[in-house]
Amino acid sequence: MKIFVTGATGQLGTTVVREFGRGHDVVPRALEDLDITRHADVLRHVRDAHPDVIVNCAAYNDVDGAEDEPRTSLEVNAFAVRSLARAAAEVGAALVHYSTDFVFDGEGVRPYTEDDAPAPRGAYATSKLLGDWFARDAERHYVLRVESLFGGFALGAPRMSSVDRIADALLERREAVVFVDRTVSPSFVIDVARATRQVVEQRLASGLYHCVNSGLCTWYELGEEVARVVGVPALLKPTRVADVPMRAARPKYCALSNAKLAAAGVAMPPWQDAIGRYLRMRAGSSGGPLGPASSPGP
Repeated sequence: MKIFVTGATGQLGTTVVREFGRGHDVVPRALEDLDITRHADVLRHVRDAHPDVIVNCAAYNDVDGAEDEPRTSLEVNAFAVRSLARAAAEVGAALVHYSTDFVFDGEGVRPYTEDDAPAPRGAYATSKLLGDWFARDAERHYVLRVESLFGGFALGAPRMSSVDRIADALLERREAVVFVDRTVSPSFVIDVARATRQVVEQRLASGLYHCVNSGLCTWYELGEEVARVVGVPALLKPTRVADVPMRAARPKYCALSNAKLAAAGVAMPPWQDAIGRYLRMRAGSSGGPLGPASSPGP
C-alpha cells in the first residue's frame, strides 16, 4: 500500500514513517513540505501521490497557546482535517487521524470509552474534537485517540515528552515535579504506530478507537516506575494540578479504555512494559547504561 504521512518529522510522525516503511511505500510530508491548512495544497499533494491511506500526524499541540491563538488551533486541528478527509474521499483513500484525551472534561472516575460523551474544556480541546468529527468526511476513517505520548527520542525525534523530563531529572539526581492528581493512560509512540499499522492492514471497521497502552497511573506512579527501571532514588515532588498556574484547564482523570481496540484484535501492551522498553532503548541510543541520553538537537 502507499501511505501518505503528514507531520512526518514529529515525535509520532517519525515513528509512523518507520513502521509503515517496513513493507509499504511511504510518502512522508513534513510541515515545511505541506501546509495542511491550505486546502488547495492538500488536494494537490494527495492527488499527485494518490495514496491508499493518509495518516495525519500533524497537529497544533500547544494547549496553553491555543487560548491565545484559537484560530490557529482550529485551522490545524479541525479545518485541515476536513481538507484531508475530503482529499481522501476524492482519491478513495482511508484516513487515519489522531485525537486526544483532552476531548473529555476529566471529571470521570473510570477509564473513558469511545461511547462516553465528550466535554472539551478550552480552545485546544474543542479544536481536537472538531477534528474528530471532520475526519468522518472520509468514507473509511479511523480516529485514534492517544494521550501522554512518549518515546520518539529513541528513534531520532527531539526529546520532548514528560517521561523524558522525569527520567532526565531522576538520572541527574534532581527532584522531578509530578502530578499526584492527574491520571493518564500513557502512549508509547512505537506501540501506537504498530497499532495503527494493524488497524490499516486488518481493515477494521471505520470509527473511533482509543489507542493507548493498557492500564492507568498518576504521573507520580509513573515517576516511581521510571525510578525503579533506571535504578535510582525516586526523587519526586508531589504536586496538584491546582497548584500549577496554567492558561488552559487540564483534565484530571483522563485514562482511556482501549477495550474496543483489543476486541478488534489489536492488543496494546501495559504501560509499565512500554516505559521499560523505552528507557532501555533510550539508554541504548546514548551508548551506555540507563543513564542520561544526549539530545540530538537543541
